[in-house]
Amino acid sequence: MEPVANVITPTNPTGSALTFGGEPSGEVLVDIKNVKKYFPIMGGLLRRHVGTVYAVDDVSLQIMRGETFGLVGESGCGKTTLGRTILRLESPTAGAVSMSGTDVFSLRGKDLKRMRRRMQIIFQDPYGSLNPRMPISDIIGEGLLAQADRENRWGARSVRDQRVGDYLEAVGLRRDYSRRYPHEFSGGQRQRIGIARALALDPEFIVCDEPVSALDVSIQSQILNLLEDLRREFHLTYLFIAHNLSVVQYFSHRVGVMYLGKIVEVADVETIYASARHPYTVALLSAVPDPDPRVRKKRLILKGDVPSPANPPTGCRFHTRCWLREKLGNPADCVASDPPLKDFGGGQFVACHYADKVSTETVLEVAASQSVLEAIEGDAE
Repeated sequence: MEPVANVITPTNPTGSALTFGGEPSGEVLVDIKNVKKYFPIMGGLLRRHVGTVYAVDDVSLQIMRGETFGLVGESGCGKTTLGRTILRLESPTAGAVSMSGTDVFSLRGKDLKRMRRRMQIIFQDPYGSLNPRMPISDIIGEGLLAQADRENRWGARSVRDQRVGDYLEAVGLRRDYSRRYPHEFSGGQRQRIGIARALALDPEFIVCDEPVSALDVSIQSQILNLLEDLRREFHLTYLFIAHNLSVVQYFSHRVGVMYLGKIVEVADVETIYASARHPYTVALLSAVPDPDPRVRKKRLILKGDVPSPANPPTGCRFHTRCWLREKLGNPADCVASDPPLKDFGGGQFVACHYADKVSTETVLEVAASQSVLEAIEGDAE
């Protein structure tokens, strides 16, 4: 198969060709400031407002052009909601998102429609995200038809079919697959179709919402390598949402850790995996299994359940499960005030009052004490 770059040339909004590149440029593409997304809880016969789910609560990030920004956290912490809110698939409660200086949240009508060409999403479920009653040519071509104008001529069936075939080849599928229906493909092939659909409009920014979590492990590596090749070839920028920390380590340039609607730590991938400073990040990393069976890791066990986003704790939202707070004697300011993101240098930002107290010795000491306590409780049973 001929290199796709010879067939498809991604362009920027002004129409000039983009420069291909493999590494982040240092230029801010997506600037997220104090974004909030709350969902009302309605109850009673009259459907009155009885509560609020604080799904995303005051999140600020910057995503550089050409980089893959990994976003990790437990289920229900607000990762997917944040991604959908950035793309205006969910209406924001407050905050601002700008893309190359354009305020996304203020756009309406034709301006918003045109902006949607520049930002797309790859959904988590490769089965539920494709319409089973439409052939692949119409699934991928639907976005082209919606964005058709005189300049791009996407309204012409022949132009759309040519473009659909080009992008099917770009993701490793044959052009004649465009006549088939979703049920005729495997899970990995369906996800490739979802990727082709996201690429078809020449976006600059793509939210990858756990794109490999529903796939077999052998297929996951193929999809990840495909996404990385496409990022380099078309100079894409990714917000990569995932649970698997090993995948994030392999795939991302920088990582943000989210807990109960808030960002608790941001750093480049080498820093966060070598010297994480937030107690929650440290606990997550301690749970990552080591492929060497001879290595015995000291795991930090978080006590209790994740609080409800409809009734989050006061102060630091992690304080109800924090092993460091317990080690330090339960200081009051963890409950009294919400810690801001502090700059620890080298691009590492941590939202913890006592992040400077986190060290390898402290982690090993707490893990050892938890192991001893588990052994005592096991003997008692």
